[in-house]
Amino acid sequence: MELTNGSYGIQSIALTTLAEKYQTPLYVYDGEKIVNQYKRLKNAFDGTRVKIKYAAKALTNQSILTLLQKAGSGVDVVSINELQLALRAGFAPADIMFTPNCVDFSEIEEAITLNVHINIDNLPFLKKFGEQYGSSVPVCIRINPHIDAGGNEKIMTGHRESKFGISIEQEQNILDIVAQYKLNVEGIHVHSGSDFKSADAFVSAAEIMFKVAKDYPSLSFIDFGSGFKVAYKEGDHATDIEELGKKMSSAFKAFCAAYGRELELWFEPGKFLVSESGLLLTTCTVIKETPACTFIGVNSGLNHLIRPMMYGAYHSIFNVSNPTGKQKKYNVVGYICETDTFGKALDISEAKEGDIIALKNAGAYGFSMSSNYNSRFRPAEVLILNGKDFLIRKREVFDDLLKNQVEIFSAETSLQV
Repeated sequence: MELTNGSYGIQSIALTTLAEKYQTPLYVYDGEKIVNQYKRLKNAFDGTRVKIKYAAKALTNQSILTLLQKAGSGVDVVSINELQLALRAGFAPADIMFTPNCVDFSEIEEAITLNVHINIDNLPFLKKFGEQYGSSVPVCIRINPHIDAGGNEKIMTGHRESKFGISIEQEQNILDIVAQYKLNVEGIHVHSGSDFKSADAFVSAAEIMFKVAKDYPSLSFIDFGSGFKVAYKEGDHATDIEELGKKMSSAFKAFCAAYGRELELWFEPGKFLVSESGLLLTTCTVIKETPACTFIGVNSGLNHLIRPMMYGAYHSIFNVSNPTGKQKKYNVVGYICETDTFGKALDISEAKEGDIIALKNAGAYGFSMSSNYNSRFRPAEVLILNGKDFLIRKREVFDDLLKNQVEIFSAETSLQV
């Protein structure tokens, strides 16, 4: 996004034009930013056999998935439905990693019939996998390294009490199952959470995983998940991807030399690839002044972007309609019958009813976590690519709220209360 001649836009398309054409609330994604983020990450590991698997849960729109597939990315999916979406978007089974958690084992069975990579993160399923498939189907094993890298505990997944992965303290149990069923372990996996500020967190995980890897002589890859931090506001710290590339590449090459074979280095970024590409455009519905503060009310809420309420996430907010106006303090709130505060005491150009209010860094875990709470419609989505705007999801309408409901009180049933 850029401010040119007093107007905010993406690839020379004014945001006000998009808001008028598609109405609000509206998700807008910069396709060029997504592709550039993929290339930046890929280039940071130049000289290693690196593979990027986009974490589809961040944003599962078919056009976004296909965009990344065409850019050269693989994909990481966490449900059988995400897997089907990935196949539909054009990903080859060999480029798909299936990393479920606490699902019914039938999802793993179905994924195996689709010939994708299988990642198992608990001992009961690893045993069941061995009983059914033995060495006939390759498997990846997710390890919980017990790393606490600090940050928001709600998005940390590698600490000792996390539900994700098999505890590093249970590795002997893993080895016993592997030996009992002669499992073909093709990879080991670790994902310690999100928003790591330092490359050292990955290096610490790598050192643990390199020790674990020595117990599995037939590995093809080691998957280090993701967790790259992006900047949410001016001066915010972000993961130095180039530093990460240098440190991890050096450590990985040294490991491969000791291991005796060159393996593939995998990462599964979601937020890093799509977060900064996305904006949520809303319309100011009311300016509400109180003795305590002044509110900007907008025609959106936690039903469209739950991250600020669920995680305490910060999203920069700006007035698209008055980019150079006088700054005032506002609390920006939504229209849901809950406390759905997008931001408090923010400096925003003076706003009035009808102004377009935009939330930045809305590309990841925005639409994908949206809902119909308060019987509100989910918004439309637009992708900007090659200087053109494309509608990639229609706005919901009233019939969508009733689509799967079944009417039991009808003349035909004669049901009485």
